[in-house]
Amino acid sequence: MIAPRPFSIDLQALRRLVEQKLCEIGMLEPDQFPMTQRQVIKGGRECGVYFCLHGPRSVKLTAIADFEKASLICYGSDGSRTAEEQLNG
Repeated sequence: MIAPRPFSIDLQALRRLVEQKLCEIGMLEPDQFPMTQRQVIKGGRECGVYFCLHGPRSVKLTAIADFEKASLICYGSDGSRTAEEQLNG
């Protein structure tokens, strides 16, 4: 059983925010490339979501929404951290 999140969050709104941020980082057009997501599990409970935007020419931009710290961390195609912000919830 997955424990409740420490704060309330709209996953659809989070997904839109992440796509917007990753497209800005990669200078891509929104709604043009597929994005996958996976739950991040720690100690048997969900603690976040991992997002991956699959751009052209095998470019992958990623982000992690950390529910414990209420933050979003974005990574560029080279794996370096490019942005971090607090999530409202």
